[in-house]
Amino acid sequence: MNALIDGSVLEGGGQLLRISVALAALLGKPLSVRKIRNARKPPGLKNQHRTGLELAAKIASARVTGATNGSCEVDFVPGRIAPGDYAADPVTAGAATLLLQISLPLLLFAPSATSTLILGGGTNATMAPQIDYIQHVFLPFTARHFGLNFTLDVRKRGYFPKGGGEVHVTVFPGADGAKLKSASVMERGAVTRIGGTAHIAGLPAHLGRTMAGSAAKRLAECGFGPDASVPVPVEIESKREKNENTVGAGSGIVLWAELEGGGIIGGSAVGRKGADATTVGEEAANELIKGLEAGGCVDEWLEDQIIIFMALAEGTSEVRCGKDGLTLHTQTAIWVAEQLTDAKFDITVEDSGHTIVRCQGIGYTAPSNDK
Repeated sequence: MNALIDGSVLEGGGQLLRISVALAALLGKPLSVRKIRNARKPPGLKNQHRTGLELAAKIASARVTGATNGSCEVDFVPGRIAPGDYAADPVTAGAATLLLQISLPLLLFAPSATSTLILGGGTNATMAPQIDYIQHVFLPFTARHFGLNFTLDVRKRGYFPKGGGEVHVTVFPGADGAKLKSASVMERGAVTRIGGTAHIAGLPAHLGRTMAGSAAKRLAECGFGPDASVPVPVEIESKREKNENTVGAGSGIVLWAELEGGGIIGGSAVGRKGADATTVGEEAANELIKGLEAGGCVDEWLEDQIIIFMALAEGTSEVRCGKDGLTLHTQTAIWVAEQLTDAKFDITVEDSGHTIVRCQGIGYTAPSNDK
């Protein structure tokens, strides 16, 4: 019998579908998802959701029905996960990072062979993590605390509305039978460094420098900088992409604060019509400051992206989140993980107002090749 997931629960967006499919593929569970993106206008699959579903199906040798644009119902019957070289492109500005979200967990447990992904689409969008966030926040955090091992190289930038980006990912799975280690990130400690990257493509290079400078200025105004009340190095680079390395024009900035206790807090903004470079830089700085003031060891975006790994890891993982309560995305990820796995989550709120997420993971190992 298929596991049945109501795609309209809680956040009810594409994230629910991605996590459901990834877990079903790993566990070898036939899956039916209904009411996909039910509250969106229009509901159902868009290019990027369909493309992600098709990519997961290739990796997991799955049979899929309902993988068409506009479909609100999908049936996914996984087979064996196979390492290899895969490519996916939504042929729009659909986020490459969301294609990674559905495929990375599968390839981490592919049988002892390195895999590669070439992901197209948008690299820097407003409704998904920017690729630089994955590089500088998600990747180092998950490598350090869960033992994930992958590399990421941005070959071409892709901006709204044309897309056209190209990201190369190499995934190194553990040995057969290897399990993800559990994570304990409970002590925040001091901010040790603030890094950042401002990217510009198809536009004058000085706009990138303006973004970086305005972000640094705003951080200093709020007490973060070499000569500020919180004396930390602030290193924000500015890079203009070569014209041949981008489709169309665009810009953005990603900042991150590294914490003494092993946590990372990110902040970002994407350039858009009507917003000058100074404003975009300030927006990213304000987002970072908000995350730091929330007092957690992770920001609200990293918080929801690590739930699947907490569920799969061996032993108890625990993470101190901020004072703003868990986001709807995080609540959704926890709900899906508990529906499809035996992982047990425990959510507590401390007297300080911080939310603690604990999970007794399932210690997942991939089925052996000779099964």
